Amino acid sequence: MSEVGRKKILYVITKSNWGGAQTYVYTLATYFKKEGARVAVALGGTGQARANAGLLAEKLADADIQTIFVQNFMRNISLLRECKAFFELVRIFKKEAPDIVHLNSSKAGGIGALAGRIAGVQKVVFTSHGLAYDEDKDPLTRLFRWLATWLTFMFAHQVILISKDTFERARRMPLCGRKVHLVYNGTPPIEFSTREEARAALCKEARDEFWVGTIGELTRNKGLSYLIDAAAILKKRGLPFTLCIIGEGEDRAALATSIAKNDLEQQVRLLGFVPHAAARLKAFDIFTLTSIKEGLPYVLLEAGAAGCAVVASRIPGATDIVDRETGILVEPRDPAAIADAIETLMRDPRYRQSMREKLRARVNERFSTQKMAQGIAEVYLI
Repeated sequence: MSEVGRKKILYVITKSNWGGAQTYVYTLATYFKKEGARVAVALGGTGQARANAGLLAEKLADADIQTIFVQNFMRNISLLRECKAFFELVRIFKKEAPDIVHLNSSKAGGIGALAGRIAGVQKVVFTSHGLAYDEDKDPLTRLFRWLATWLTFMFAHQVILISKDTFERARRMPLCGRKVHLVYNGTPPIEFSTREEARAALCKEARDEFWVGTIGELTRNKGLSYLIDAAAILKKRGLPFTLCIIGEGEDRAALATSIAKNDLEQQVRLLGFVPHAAARLKAFDIFTLTSIKEGLPYVLLEAGAAGCAVVASRIPGATDIVDRETGILVEPRDPAAIADAIETLMRDPRYRQSMREKLRARVNERFSTQKMAQGIAEVYLI
């Protein structure tokens, strides 16, 4: 048994719907449980007040990992609920008495780091899945978020960043240089459906033509409105394609309106939440990530492992995975650039195949679960 295998680890995350941060928590919880550690996960619902626990809780239960529901965790900021969540976490930490508390997501990090200190937790670790002040907000809000991020870093004993850019910026924050560490995400092996099986499962009525796809929560940060605008450009150019958008979220109605406004109902499909969506990635000839902000996106790792050609925003996290050899990077919020990149890959199958092979090799070499877990274990033991 490794030294970490002798520890009790409590992971904390704000929301329990399925996304990148939830994949991260699930991967680490199951990995260190197999290593012998006593593992539990404290989590909220799916984002709204009084929401039930989501898919992460179900998957953890299937893996026989203890979950603790944090009743006052929710997505939107509410001073009263944040105070209640703080005292709720203090009680949980004192009752569970973990050796390590590993916090994930900005809200769980900010509240949990202070609660961990008050409760006397020996080691409080925070993983920043993307710096909160990078979001597309007004200057005053971004300043407030910078301050909240810095305070979270100060209360945590150690901080993990998952992209080079965020790591370099985080270690320049006052008094933070020695406590921040770069540890890339890793993706476990996935049993992919065949192209035919995946397409039949996702959209049987779609025409057998070029498929473009994406997976993500339907929120502003994912930049999906720009992808739909790019689809409108591709349609005007007379290119035959199907665009599948997998995921749910608060922007669904606005995206549906944009699809109708651009007369794209035959080309663009909002497929909603799809269980085991990553297993369906071989359906797509091209995978797109048009986000404004990311941490280190699991979906790009999964798309690379599936052998998709990739078009991604030139943002921190994505640029750690994709470069000129492994995909096409475009500036965020630029529908014309997205459309040009998709058209380039559509018209050049040899170029597309080269990108696919190089990205798959990079993912397999650099972004394994084993490497991620080893890096995080080293942080736990500092």
